[in-house]
Amino acid sequence: MVTEISPKIAGHLLVDCLIQQGVTHAFGVPGESYLAVLDGFHLYREHIQFIVNRQEGGAAFMAEAHGKLTGRPGVCFVTRGPGATNAAIGLHTAFQDSTPMVLFIGDVASDTRDREAFQELDYRVLFGPSTQGMAKRVERIDDARRIPEYVARAFATAMNGRPGPVVLVLPEDMLTQALPIELAPQVLPKVQAVDGWIAPQPLSQLRSMLLNAKQPLVIAGGAGWTPASAQALQRFAQAWSLPVANAFRFQDTFDNFHPQYAGDVGIGINPALAQRVRDSDLIIAIGPRLGEMTSNGYTLLEVPKTRQTLVHIHAGSEELNRVYQADLAIQVPMQSAALALEQIAPPSSVAWQAWTRACNADYWANLKPSSIADLPADTAQGLVDMPSVIRSLQAHLPHDAVITNGAGNFASWVHRYFQYHGLIKGHKTQLAPTNGAMGYGVPAGIAAAIITGRLAFTIAGDGDFLMNGQELATAVQYGAKTIIVLLNNGMYGTIRMHQEREYPQRVAGTALHNPDFVALAKAYGYAAVRITRSADFESELLAALARTEGSLIEIALEPELISTRATLASVTNGALAKEEKNKPLYK
Repeated sequence: MVTEISPKIAGHLLVDCLIQQGVTHAFGVPGESYLAVLDGFHLYREHIQFIVNRQEGGAAFMAEAHGKLTGRPGVCFVTRGPGATNAAIGLHTAFQDSTPMVLFIGDVASDTRDREAFQELDYRVLFGPSTQGMAKRVERIDDARRIPEYVARAFATAMNGRPGPVVLVLPEDMLTQALPIELAPQVLPKVQAVDGWIAPQPLSQLRSMLLNAKQPLVIAGGAGWTPASAQALQRFAQAWSLPVANAFRFQDTFDNFHPQYAGDVGIGINPALAQRVRDSDLIIAIGPRLGEMTSNGYTLLEVPKTRQTLVHIHAGSEELNRVYQADLAIQVPMQSAALALEQIAPPSSVAWQAWTRACNADYWANLKPSSIADLPADTAQGLVDMPSVIRSLQAHLPHDAVITNGAGNFASWVHRYFQYHGLIKGHKTQLAPTNGAMGYGVPAGIAAAIITGRLAFTIAGDGDFLMNGQELATAVQYGAKTIIVLLNNGMYGTIRMHQEREYPQRVAGTALHNPDFVALAKAYGYAAVRITRSADFESELLAALARTEGSLIEIALEPELISTRATLASVTNGALAKEEKNKPLYK
């Protein structure tokens, strides 16, 4: 027990167990199904803070962001039925992003179960564990005396192997069970992730593969990285002069300013880097699952056997050889993987120095903005210069700022042009959903500000912002300062781009009629301004940095500026040309 107060009911014991696991913040929306837990938060308010959200999806995203930032499970509390289903988006994000998280669901009382009681659901069916589900484990606590056991197991499950979310279901009547002091079980010690190591034989085999390679490439990313392991990765890469690319939305794994950095392997990949992946003769994947986005739809690396020699290092045994049959598969947590790799003795020289320099040169060339010469002159004159906006962010945001985004083409501006020092400098600085969940950026940024006290910057689209913009109220309530740049092009941009590519000039369902975002943000308590010229951005950013409260900068973005590599017109014209080419000669 961490306080002089002994738990008197199960809900109090549950909160005490969380404190013992090092939990300082829990996120959620209150419900009558777990009032006893809320009373526990009141009882232990000097040790743990319950952050009240405005919607369970926002709460689950905040808990997921907490897990990414700290490496320990983020904690979320929701009520039964609608509360649980609202939280499912954060649970799915945690699953696909391999983020440790524990979702607690207040449930119907035991004596009403299996009658389709008010808001009753079967959570084992809804979230049931599978290789493509939403949770690693789903359990219900029926005996209050076993709360410490279940909580400890949930934390261990969430952190070990491939990290991920765990669901614990809490019957309402169980939480109110009295626990006399003499019967109260002892709270279990704080759970730590199990460490691991790579045996000498696989390390020797990897060394032989490296010595036989001509064009090797490291792809680093995934969950479980720490500053120490990121620094060890850099030492390993330097010793062997290896080019290193970061996996999709894990761009802070390897220092983007390092002369061996090759770029990020994900949506909107640099075409030159994509070709480097194809041309490589040895891929060393350290941490990523090598999912659809990182593999560019399973084309950069062919399924099930890659043309390249593949070394796949991952914390979860169930991931190794599941999609790709690796030439060498190594199961080890990331906190140990790079520390072991740097022990591999390099030769006096390697044959791929020119290859590594060329990979890095491709990356720097990709930072040069694409041409907009294919736009009509009057449209081109009105374009906001997004690369210059990102350059302002690069110049003025502190190196430890947490950069967050949800899903949409708007995020590609940061992904392509912003450069991360990231973990090498001691902090995780990128929070982005690899499962493509819209609405993630705003709550993730707020959680980052609450948890770390560091500056949190969010880039959002208009559709993306409206998914969880209500969490600005949460930010103001808890004094969390975030800076939000909202790119407003009046549409669901990603879907519109795909629509024009597949069904050109047949628009349906993608146009948005938006509110006054400046007025909306001000109503929540944020400072807010709307600009139409990128020349005005830097001064507004500096003003936002100087404020104590949060700020929203809305940028009116022309719909034509659909991505970093194409305009809407070029996508449409390309699709029309393809249709014309494929038109039958005879009817």
